[in-house]
Amino acid sequence: MTILAVGTALVLAGCGPADDDAAPTGTSSAVPSFAPDAPTGYDPCTDIPQSVLDSENLRSKDKKDANASGGVKWRGCMWAQPDGYVPTIRTTNLTVNMVRDKKFADTREYAIGGRRAISTRQVEEHLNAVCTINVEMKGGSLEFFLSNPPSNRKTGQLDTCALAKTLAEKVVPTMPATV
Repeated sequence: MTILAVGTALVLAGCGPADDDAAPTGTSSAVPSFAPDAPTGYDPCTDIPQSVLDSENLRSKDKKDANASGGVKWRGCMWAQPDGYVPTIRTTNLTVNMVRDKKFADTREYAIGGRRAISTRQVEEHLNAVCTINVEMKGGSLEFFLSNPPSNRKTGQLDTCALAKTLAEKVVPTMPATV
């Protein structure tokens, strides 16, 4: 769980909308504009079908809402796979474009369920053990943050971004097309 806590802290700092020292000027395009809240219409805590959670052996749901400076918001939950990875799935007002613009390590773009998606490795100290995938939604994205330390007996030797993509490919089709 330490990696998850460190990763969340870095993601909060890394995806902030602007440097704290930078003063916004008028309508400058240098300061990203995003929705005032995380998207609604899909609640990962209640809308992911139990059959999807069971297929990945995800247990122990825990609410994991968060807010960061600059108005960035996350709304969702974290689960655990016994002896395996720990995913946090949340809606956020960060867009796929905003994540791309941060130029994180190992950035890859593709489509999941007909939606634009981007995977990144945002935690420099644990590049192989942590992966984030953001899937486009109206007003932001659905974020899959996976922590998968090598010490996990079941999944520790598997690629964390491949695990995140497999999970996202199961979850995203359950989202309404209107969100």
